[in-house]
Amino acid sequence: MKTSLVTLQQAAIVTGMALSGIGVSSAVSPANALTFNFTPAAGTSQLAIDGFRSAGALWSSVFTDNVTVNVNINFTALGAGVLGSTSSTNQAFSYSQVYNALRNDRTSADDNLAVNSLSTKPTFNMLLNRTANSPKGAGSATPFLDNDGDANNQTIRMTSANAKALGLVAGNNTSADASISFSNRFSWDFNRNDGITAGAFDFVGIAAHEIGHSLGFISGVDILDGNSSGTFYNDNQFTFVSPLDLFRYSTDSKNVGAIDWTADARDKYFSLDGGVTKIASFSTGETKGDGSQASHWKDNLGLGIMDPTSAPGELLQITENDKRAFDVIGWNRSASRSILGSVTNKAIATESNGLIAGAARAEVDVTSVPEPSNFVGTFICVAFGAKIVLKRRQKLNELTSKVDSEQV
Repeated sequence: MKTSLVTLQQAAIVTGMALSGIGVSSAVSPANALTFNFTPAAGTSQLAIDGFRSAGALWSSVFTDNVTVNVNINFTALGAGVLGSTSSTNQAFSYSQVYNALRNDRTSADDNLAVNSLSTKPTFNMLLNRTANSPKGAGSATPFLDNDGDANNQTIRMTSANAKALGLVAGNNTSADASISFSNRFSWDFNRNDGITAGAFDFVGIAAHEIGHSLGFISGVDILDGNSSGTFYNDNQFTFVSPLDLFRYSTDSKNVGAIDWTADARDKYFSLDGGVTKIASFSTGETKGDGSQASHWKDNLGLGIMDPTSAPGELLQITENDKRAFDVIGWNRSASRSILGSVTNKAIATESNGLIAGAARAEVDVTSVPEPSNFVGTFICVAFGAKIVLKRRQKLNELTSKVDSEQV
């Protein structure tokens, strides 16, 4: 069976829309490492608090950035069938700002390679499809080279935590970077030391996955994918390219010197040298792609903790793929290879273009309700919805039933 666990929604930061401060507690970090402040809601069990802190410690053991990520946490009854809900915040910057920040943040051979692959101009090119003004016809699935230098070619949107890592937001900013609630009605294993109990979910691993989205493992392709049917929008309205998307390629995009930001099922992959070398495949989209949101690795390949699915009894682990991806979007690895070394709360606001941006809380229900449900007719930007789903992975020669179960 396949059941949905958590949908992560990033709230767009809109002019005049202030972030509220939060209390700081439960700091997690060794010296010279990424720090997490977890603020538990009243009544959150100590087991859950410790589980979130252990999840934060997994990331703190990997990265050394002088950054504090503030996360509101809760472990409570969420309603029938709801496993969890998560929200995060994001901000938009010019491509030039992000390029310069990435260039100044280089601490590894991967960083050098990645920055060298980026456009040095104020804009970047992309393969795109399904826009109202596509030269292939309105809404056409056929990719086209978007190199006209308008808003979507010069804007990068990222999570506030990722912006902290790049020095675009103060690392000690006390505003909430994410909020995560898990349901206490399901069987969770909070102790990873002896493996994960059969039939129980890896609380620490799944919390680390969700934290990973807030750290910046997101793709704006999910916005295009969710707005690719019925009503179409001009290319300049899709100002949701993320830092990770700058390293999203296909064979076709490599051949024209552009990233691949299309919503379709062609192979999209993580590459640090302009698409020449494929490191790992990404998921390609829930609606027009492979059925998993683009803000994940490709499913069923064991690529990392940012895979889109997990199974009861499965221990989730941060892999080298995960570390390399976070490294090149601004996070500095604790055992970072030297540059000269051998290898390396439901608030809605309207933006100036009339599109709707939201800090929408997303809930996941095990009663089969498709997600997203509100893209049709109105361009809804609940930006970068990213979820992990739980399913029983198929063993060789074994057939299993898979039932999609999501709800926003």
